[in-house]
Amino acid sequence: MTDQILCIGSVLWDVVGRTASYMSPGSDVPGRISRIPGGVALNIAMTLRRFDMVPVLLSAVGRDAEGAELIAATDQMGLISQHLYRSDDLPTDIYMAIEGANGLIAAIADAHSLEKAGEKILRPLEDGTLGSAEQPFDGLIALDGNLTEALLTDIAHSPLFARADLRVAPASPGKATRLLPLLNHPTATLYLNCEEAGYLCQTTFKTSADAARALISRGAHRVLVTKGGDPTTVASGADLITQTPPPVLVTRVTGAGDTFMAAHIASEAAGADGPTALSRALNAAAAYVSGDTSL
Repeated sequence: MTDQILCIGSVLWDVVGRTASYMSPGSDVPGRISRIPGGVALNIAMTLRRFDMVPVLLSAVGRDAEGAELIAATDQMGLISQHLYRSDDLPTDIYMAIEGANGLIAAIADAHSLEKAGEKILRPLEDGTLGSAEQPFDGLIALDGNLTEALLTDIAHSPLFARADLRVAPASPGKATRLLPLLNHPTATLYLNCEEAGYLCQTTFKTSADAARALISRGAHRVLVTKGGDPTTVASGADLITQTPPPVLVTRVTGAGDTFMAAHIASEAAGADGPTALSRALNAAAAYVSGDTSL
């Protein structure tokens, strides 16, 4: 049985250079460069599809060769792309990253087309295609922080999202504060790492549990906070669940948080309880960063 979920945010090409060498600024080392479908919303959607869910993409993709190729790739994976906003004037977005043996070295996200498209990507939620103000969409929505703060503020107060089970993730630590308007949303679950939680709370945290408690005290409905290989915490009200990720050899990092979020959503959608859903998500993320997708 399949379940539909809307994935709203960045749908683009990932260009990632990876090397087994340790890198520092100015390093010039051998490695591999790949171009694959990516973006937070699309990464989440691709993982959700592996868990037999039906992801519907809401984003902006250009009417250029790169856009046509990207949509063909999403269709081949079984994702629903027919509601994407296609622009004649805006190019397909792209993300570029360099990863070394010591983790992510640098990355640049060119998501300007998504930002410029703005509320146009949400038209299917208001024109009756997927929902309307009178009959809002009442299922799962995965939302990423690549949208502008103005649009995220509108979403936080929009009747179009009033009945949704909203799952939210920042696109990066530098964009975490864009999620402030959604911090107190009554149905939102925030997926953050400790650094991102610190930006939202204007402080730093030693543990994921400390971060989760602070976010709940600031009015968050529910949060999941990760801290690399250290314990991860889920908090809702006074309830707290903390588990340690399985130890693995890290071979890649770009997309790991998106994989964790998608696996957690899919586990809960399948009826798993809190501890089981968290354990499955941590195992899925560990398999991803180790390069072993069979785990």
